[in-house]
Amino acid sequence: MKNNSIFEYFKKYGLPQITYFNILRMAKDTKRISLKERLVHATRYFASFSLIWLLLMFVFSAVELSLNSFTNGLPSGFFNLLLWSGYLDLLFWLKWVLIIYIIYVPIYLLSPRLARLSFQILMILFFVIQILLLNYFNAALVMLGADLFGYSIEDIKQTVGSSGGLNAVSIITFIVLISIVIFSTHLFTKRVKPTFYIALILPLVSLLFMSFSEYKAVGKVNLDSDYANSLVTNKSDHFYSSAYSYYNPVIFETDIYADNYIGDFFNKFSEGITFNFIDEENYPFLHEEVTNDVLSPFFTPQEKAPNIVIILVEGLGRAFTNEGAYLGNFTPFLTDLAEDGMYWKNFLSQGGRTFAVLPSLLGSLPFAENGYLGMGNNMPKQLSLLNTLKFNGYNTSFYYGGDAQFDNMALYLNANKIDELNDEKTFPSGYKKLPANNGFSWGYNDKELYRYFLNSRKEVEEKPQLSVLLTVTTHSPFLIDEVDKYNTKFEERMDYLRFNESEKESHRNYAKQYLTILYADDALKNFFEEYKKRADYDNTIFLITGDHRIPEIPMSTKIDRYHVPLIVYSPLLKRTAEIESVSTHFNITPSILSYLKSNHNIKLPKYTSWVGQGLDTTRSFQNIHYLPLMQTKTNLDDFIMGEYHLNGTDLFKMNKDLGEDLVDDETEKNRLMGAFELFKQRNSEIIIGKQMIPDSIYSNYTPN
Repeated sequence: MKNNSIFEYFKKYGLPQITYFNILRMAKDTKRISLKERLVHATRYFASFSLIWLLLMFVFSAVELSLNSFTNGLPSGFFNLLLWSGYLDLLFWLKWVLIIYIIYVPIYLLSPRLARLSFQILMILFFVIQILLLNYFNAALVMLGADLFGYSIEDIKQTVGSSGGLNAVSIITFIVLISIVIFSTHLFTKRVKPTFYIALILPLVSLLFMSFSEYKAVGKVNLDSDYANSLVTNKSDHFYSSAYSYYNPVIFETDIYADNYIGDFFNKFSEGITFNFIDEENYPFLHEEVTNDVLSPFFTPQEKAPNIVIILVEGLGRAFTNEGAYLGNFTPFLTDLAEDGMYWKNFLSQGGRTFAVLPSLLGSLPFAENGYLGMGNNMPKQLSLLNTLKFNGYNTSFYYGGDAQFDNMALYLNANKIDELNDEKTFPSGYKKLPANNGFSWGYNDKELYRYFLNSRKEVEEKPQLSVLLTVTTHSPFLIDEVDKYNTKFEERMDYLRFNESEKESHRNYAKQYLTILYADDALKNFFEEYKKRADYDNTIFLITGDHRIPEIPMSTKIDRYHVPLIVYSPLLKRTAEIESVSTHFNITPSILSYLKSNHNIKLPKYTSWVGQGLDTTRSFQNIHYLPLMQTKTNLDDFIMGEYHLNGTDLFKMNKDLGEDLVDDETEKNRLMGAFELFKQRNSEIIIGKQMIPDSIYSNYTPN
């Protein structure tokens, strides 16, 4: 078709003439410019875009450090952190330059305008996500990763609502930063065009970097604290890497049906109890019960089985709890209670969020894919402290200040035949909720939760009672009514702890968090003062622990996220103990049941599926357990065995205060990785539908 014919065609159908002329010009340009020349142009334009991308990442890192300096304080010098941050930005950039170049060039050959527009849109989208990730870290002090995919839309809405959502400052900041991205890409790519040979160096350097077998190792940092390491990490790099690992997990070939579970990997320091598994093909966790009764030497048993009250305090971390807390002791009442009870100072939660606490502590259950509760209606039948004690004549109850539907808690509790489930929907009038933040409140504060519990429980019951309480006050956004009162207590407490002015200023960055900690401690004090007036107090055993450590106060180590206290207190105690040996939530239910079996003849099966082996009451520091820890619903990267803690591919050695140091010991790392893989493979069997226990055990040891 001749040019005039094309022109008449466009004219006949009313198509814009400018379209005709553009097509004609592009056709001429295509003939005039050789493929080689177009490749040269594509490479030069790509270099301009990629360089402004790197430069903007440096700018955003500086903005992030400045923002955190204002809101949270910096763990070390600004310029030192900026250098590390820029270094990690550069490594992230090098990982992607070659890949994007390979995509960019064919698009440019097709249409230079389309290539430029696509790259500009891609950069805008990248920095929009980067801003959201930076904002999340600034608020939560935890990097967002694949854990995003472990929550339902309703759970995400509730969490975002609690954090306050958007405000005018964040919207203005967002608009300004995105405007900088748009303006910079438009201006920079017009004025800066490197020569072809300089431009070609960028993808070649990226190729060399990705060909370097140890390229991942050069991206690891080991600064003074875990907070510092997270602060300088490129948040997009962490998010995309985490998402990739989540959808493309690395599978190691390990025989889960070996003679011993993970006992073969033990050294002398950590010789522990190994399980004799019964039917691994059908029930990966079913084993002979091996838990020893370690609690009886500490108690004076009564004829009637004791009431048991388990208090799970949201965010109660060892970092700020009891004597020796490295951030200072902000729980004076719990300190006194610990001195009069059994106190595990090196205790660990099983998860870094609340999703793990109920199945771990009450059922010593594995994690499945997104936490055991994440299985929803597909949760296999299992024994737990709840249904086992109900079978043995206990009345069971659960009290929560928030919505028990969150994280499928209600589903799990009802599946375990809970007698009474009380949450924010069952609170009668006359109880006050936590202050709302942008119209959202997590529920009722700790004082109201304890008041509701005491008012709704009879002092004398025919049946012994098992009660589980879960609090919400010490949760983001950390709002309480009595702000002035607890702000005064906060300042007085820092004076009592003899903080200097620098330490005070550092703690004031997290004043809201510390106010709620002091509030929670006071609430427990009031609770015990009221409980002592009750007739059933003398025959009650109390257990107090945290579901995890508050992440919104910077953490010093990887294990810090899980480091919580455990206090067992009761008028039945005949001696106290401060225990340095390591135990976790997995160990609580087996030990409680073993104690009740020894002293009150409760009926238990010969075979169980507990992941944990019972509490260790050794006073000196040791760890006889080999246990996984799950930080988020999609992040099963932590494992402890003996003195060692495996986090991803990093190995840490723990000391008697649960501080830890990064160590380079391939032999120990391989031992832990092998043990961890055995657990993961058993855990994966549950994901694909294997059962925890046979129906016969379930029907014979749970109530109808």
